[in-house]
Amino acid sequence: MEKVEFEVVGMHCTGCSTRLEKVLNNLDGVNFAKVDFEDKRAVVEYDSDKIRIVEIKEAILDAGFEVKE
Repeated sequence: MEKVEFEVVGMHCTGCSTRLEKVLNNLDGVNFAKVDFEDKRAVVEYDSDKIRIVEIKEAILDAGFEVKE
């Protein structure tokens, strides 16, 4: 398992972070995801044999948020 942290832009409330956390945890290959609204961060533990970082970023974008590079 590998771990990556993203700075997420566009979350306006804890409901946003909860929704994004659910989206990330439902991705095939993601073992664990925790989204913190106050820190504007998402920490994702994933299996690099099943999912790539770019796919995780795409899921964040599809959920209506941005990843700050």
